[in-house]
Amino acid sequence: GPSPKPGDLIEFQRPLYQHWGIYVGNGYVVHLTDQEGWSSLSSALGGTAVVRKDRLEDVAYGCNYKVNNKYDQKMQPYPPEKVVIAALAMVGSIMPYSVTSANCEHFVTDLRYGTSTSDQVVTAATYGAFGLGTVVASIALFALNRNRRQNQ
Repeated sequence: GPSPKPGDLIEFQRPLYQHWGIYVGNGYVVHLTDQEGWSSLSSALGGTAVVRKDRLEDVAYGCNYKVNNKYDQKMQPYPPEKVVIAALAMVGSIMPYSVTSANCEHFVTDLRYGTSTSDQVVTAATYGAFGLGTVVASIALFALNRNRRQNQ
C-alpha cells in the first residue's frame, strides 16, 4: 500500500486482532501498548497501558501493516501536524486500558479525529451477540424437542 505520512493511522495485523498506531514521521509510530511495546492486548490484564514511540518495523515485529485511515469518509481528520504534536505529547503517559472502551484503536482515532472509536469492538460485539443468539436458539429448540418427546 501507500507509504505512511505523518498523522496516518497504521493498522498492524496480529493473530486474532489488529494493533493500531499513529505514524509520526521518520519511521516512527506512537501507540498505546504494554511496557515491552509489542501489543496493547496484553495490557488488558493489568488495566493500564503506556504510550510509546517506537520504530514502525519494531512495532510490526514481522507482521503485516498498512495505512488505514478508514474513518476519513465519516469524520474530518485533524491537520497532520496537530495529530503528530498531540501524539508525541502523550509519549510516556500511563493510561487506563479497556478492550471495549479504551484500546489502541480508540487511542489513535481520538488523536486523529477527536472521537475515540473502534470497529474491532463493534465487530466483536456483533459476533458475540450473534453467537449468544445462536446458543439461546439452540437451547430453546433442544428444550422444545425434549418437551415434545416427553408428551408423546
